[in-house]
Amino acid sequence: MPDVRLASPQGKWILLTTVLGSSMAMLDSTVVNVALPRIGRDLDANLSALQWTVNAYMVTLAGLILLGGALGDRFGRRKVFVVGVVWFAVASLLCGIAPNAGVLIAARALQGVGGALLTPGSLALIQASFHPDDRGRAVGLWSGFGGIGAAVGPFVGGWLVDGPGWRWVFLLNVPVALVCVPVALRHVPESGDQRAHGRFDVLGAVLGALALALVTYALIEAGGGGAVVAVSAVAGLAAAVAFVLVERRRPDPMMPPDIFASRQFTAVNVVTLCVYAALGGFFFLAALQLQVVVGYSALAAGTALLPTTVLMLLLSARSGELADRIGPRIPLTVGPLLCAAGMLLMLRVGPGASYVADVLPALVVLGLGLVTLVAPLTATVLGSVSVARAGLASGINNAAARAAGLMAVAALPLLAGMGEEAYREPAAFDTAFDKAMGWCAGAMVAGAVLAAAVVRRPPPDCKRPECLRHGGVTAPPLEGEPVRKRLG
Repeated sequence: MPDVRLASPQGKWILLTTVLGSSMAMLDSTVVNVALPRIGRDLDANLSALQWTVNAYMVTLAGLILLGGALGDRFGRRKVFVVGVVWFAVASLLCGIAPNAGVLIAARALQGVGGALLTPGSLALIQASFHPDDRGRAVGLWSGFGGIGAAVGPFVGGWLVDGPGWRWVFLLNVPVALVCVPVALRHVPESGDQRAHGRFDVLGAVLGALALALVTYALIEAGGGGAVVAVSAVAGLAAAVAFVLVERRRPDPMMPPDIFASRQFTAVNVVTLCVYAALGGFFFLAALQLQVVVGYSALAAGTALLPTTVLMLLLSARSGELADRIGPRIPLTVGPLLCAAGMLLMLRVGPGASYVADVLPALVVLGLGLVTLVAPLTATVLGSVSVARAGLASGINNAAARAAGLMAVAALPLLAGMGEEAYREPAAFDTAFDKAMGWCAGAMVAGAVLAAAVVRRPPPDCKRPECLRHGGVTAPPLEGEPVRKRLG
């Protein structure tokens, strides 16, 4: 039984290294958006290259995150976590010295692999290391510090872009890793899952990532047409079908198909796809809109986006308590509708927009919507399956959210009619941004309608979310190994 106490020096070191490791991956999921205009100018990159700068990371992270958790269980969580941190840091160094957009995109894909190794491991290390009496508080501190990191990330990213340059958004990960790795090796005990057995579902992971990559390529390049785009789309769909067939036939699949036998689990994951597709597209385009059209600096744009994550950090735990009392159906209906309203309010954000009168109201309404829906979404996912499969259910839900976000980043510019040079033309970008906000709001409304129709209260005996304070906007929080707690 794990016996490290939170108040002990070792407990504090464990908390520090897991927070540092998870923050590296979380920050890179959000901070890069603020740097995109400067990256485009410095590397002479078109809009497609900027989309790939975001999506190359998300493709490998979403496709491999479930496999990363399984590798930690089998070979040792500390070992895989350390490998992930080192991998992430080396890939970040490559991003920071990239001479052109192609090298940057390839390095971002490598970053995603590192993120898939370290992201599930950070929470698993806490749950495997701390005494049961301290585990809940340790997870709370971990998620709280991670939320603070997510909140200040765009601000720090903007300061780096306007100051030493966008390359330091990536290079900053290297000294963080130099602190994280020695602390992990010295102070974090090794742990694993004695029940882990069978072969790894490497084929399933590769097929899943390949399907995402090919479909993403087809969506990003669809504006130019041509046979390559058509072949990529067909090949992507074929890879997706092959992924489903492989998962159905493997004895130890990465994503067991029978978990979707729960109607509520399936429905909530569809709601997740709608919500996080809208969020992924929104935060990708909002950072560009504030800089390209309104004229903000990178620092001002990053600071402008703070209210959303700050509201989530301050109020998400209370939202979870409210959902425990009234059930998840109302929050999962009202939350997306509030988010849709916030996105439609962004239609007022154009040339000469006032932050207080135009930008801030939209972000506050969006933030309140996220506060309302994120905690109940996680609780409903965990409550839709058996307690023993709660960790798996959370991993699938997290991967689905990330996949939805990358598809939105790929598809929205196409749907909104953005050309390859749109981010260099403020008037054209502003027009396309308004259309994109309509699509994002529509996806939120679709999620709200589905939630109202199918979501029901989870059974009384199910796992309760442990990561109550969450500031990330790219995916719901990961939850780890099952712990029986009464919901309500």
